[in-house]
Amino acid sequence: MKRNEIWRSYGTDYKEMTKRLLERTGLSDEILSKCKEALFSAKIGIKPNLVNPSPAEFGATTHPEVIAGILEYLKESGFENLYILEGSWVGDKTGEAFRYCGYDTLSEKYNVPLIDTQKDTTLLCDCNGLEIKICNSVLEADYLINVPVMKGHGQTKITCALKNMKGIIPNSEKRHFHALGLHKPIAHLNSFVKQDFIVVDHICGDPESEDGGHPLTKNCIMAAKDPVLVDSYVAELLGYHPSEIGYIGLSESFGVGSGDLSELNLITLEGIPDETIPRTFRITELSLSVNQVDSCSACYAMLTEALDRLQEEGLLKDLKEKICIGQGYQGKTGLLGVGNCTRDFDNSVPGCPPDSEEIYRFLKNYIETN
Repeated sequence: MKRNEIWRSYGTDYKEMTKRLLERTGLSDEILSKCKEALFSAKIGIKPNLVNPSPAEFGATTHPEVIAGILEYLKESGFENLYILEGSWVGDKTGEAFRYCGYDTLSEKYNVPLIDTQKDTTLLCDCNGLEIKICNSVLEADYLINVPVMKGHGQTKITCALKNMKGIIPNSEKRHFHALGLHKPIAHLNSFVKQDFIVVDHICGDPESEDGGHPLTKNCIMAAKDPVLVDSYVAELLGYHPSEIGYIGLSESFGVGSGDLSELNLITLEGIPDETIPRTFRITELSLSVNQVDSCSACYAMLTEALDRLQEEGLLKDLKEKICIGQGYQGKTGLLGVGNCTRDFDNSVPGCPPDSEEIYRFLKNYIETN
């Protein structure tokens, strides 16, 4: 498979689609070519997106059938040293996501261990001039298969191959990433940790939010080798120019890959492509009610869910003040805030992150009494 290629397949038998896609793209040969010393004993890490414990049909997490297809293909090809590694976002426990999303069942059926990177040991690495703590489970892999969900993101607009690597760092480092504005550290991380192969779950990701809730069914699975090319293509599918996504250009400048879509060779293995993705600007409209400085993804997503409910009930228009959120408000005062970082504000809902229901009830009460 060439680095300027993205293969895609459409259908509803996700496990078999995945296996056929990997067979046609020659994943087994790719692994053997890279791992010449280890060959079939190579340690192969598989990194899904389990941002929270929600069903894949909700639009946020990697379908277990896709992972099952990868595992069956690899085992049938003679590879046995496989493991799944992931760390959910700050505020959720990976173990709960493993159980709720069906990965415990996968682990038992295929005899493949699950590694919770929230609990993993780490090593401080120099990532092109930025020191980042990286989980040892990914550093020990001979071959890394990234399995992101193609979806939108409230802060970075999109999330796919490059941003999915944020799950291989500890929670303390995730908070640090947000304090640095996400784009720069994501690019630095990808300059150090190389994705060898990418299988994109483009089955029903939420085109506007990383934690799902408004899935858009496309029933597509994609395969590629270049994460910069993948994310550039995904950005255009979701209605953005790749230059609008800061970490894409930075990653390209660090030599992670090429975002030149004029060189893209898009190959459809099976099915009829349908890539019409309507833009509702729902998240953009909700963000007008927020002042955020270095907020963590989970906290921002919980606030967005609450604002969405208030918008549907016709109450958001009555909110006269902007809501402050994020690490940048620690130790500061203000009128209205969400999360522990705004604990010194006159009105604030506690939590790291607070639940969307708590935020909703807090803001509804504030609107109705002010």
